Amino acid sequence: MILRSWDRVKPRSLSDFAAFLLVAVFVPVTYIFQIVIVLPELFVIGGVCYTVLWVVSVFLIFNLTSNMLACMLVDTSIRMELLKPPVEPGKLARWHMCHDCQTLVPPRSWHCEVCNVCVLKRDHHCRFTCCCIGHHNYRYFFFYLVYMIIGSFVAAITQSIYLWHLHLDIYWRWSTLFNVFAPMVSVMLYPSWESFYVVIYDLTLLAFGISSLLLIFHWSIIRNGSVTIERGTRKYDRGLRGNLEMVLGKRMHLTWLSPFVRSDLPHDGVNWEPNAAALPKED
Repeated sequence: MILRSWDRVKPRSLSDFAAFLLVAVFVPVTYIFQIVIVLPELFVIGGVCYTVLWVVSVFLIFNLTSNMLACMLVDTSIRMELLKPPVEPGKLARWHMCHDCQTLVPPRSWHCEVCNVCVLKRDHHCRFTCCCIGHHNYRYFFFYLVYMIIGSFVAAITQSIYLWHLHLDIYWRWSTLFNVFAPMVSVMLYPSWESFYVVIYDLTLLAFGISSLLLIFHWSIIRNGSVTIERGTRKYDRGLRGNLEMVLGKRMHLTWLSPFVRSDLPHDGVNWEPNAAALPKED
């Protein structure tokens, strides 16, 4: 595993910076809101339910943030590999020239205009992590989405109970509709903790919705052994287990525990061979 230097980790565009800043602020603020405000009102501090949810919250916030950081730091560009184009004409024909990088790049590698580098098995450029998702960091992106969904789902349930059950007398009014549909405007016009809590609630629901849609979209791609540009094809399909190993590694049954669990990928990300069924038939 090779890590990227800081000058290649920091946001390179305004949209990257805005998306990253939203997550970087939203996640810790929501976590603090859960631990300090919501859970103590739902359960007795030190009780079984409180302790279980506290441990679950720590596990979720750890995996969410660490997978996000790993996704940003792990280099998946062609710079991390000593590229040696094959000498066989059939294999060499699958390589192509990148005019921006001025080099031959392997199949399934594409140039990113934002990162200004070719990425091995490039899937897409993620605004929230300010980097491209490719061969070596797809695992961390996948679990980043998984834990964002689980964390925002748990947070949405507890926050719903807090807002609409425990404090129904405060939030069950017409002005709350304005807070829900225009939270930032509401906070600026009528600044209060109650309005701020609604902003957190809105962002929690938004995080759950966006993450769920992204995971549904990418699961179909992972299942077929493809990337976004190849979606709809099964050119590199190796079966469900083989495709999952290409993303999560050989110890994929343990990777959900932590991004620090080593799980080597069964491929170098360079010398891709399409399925026999995808190769042109000889006369």
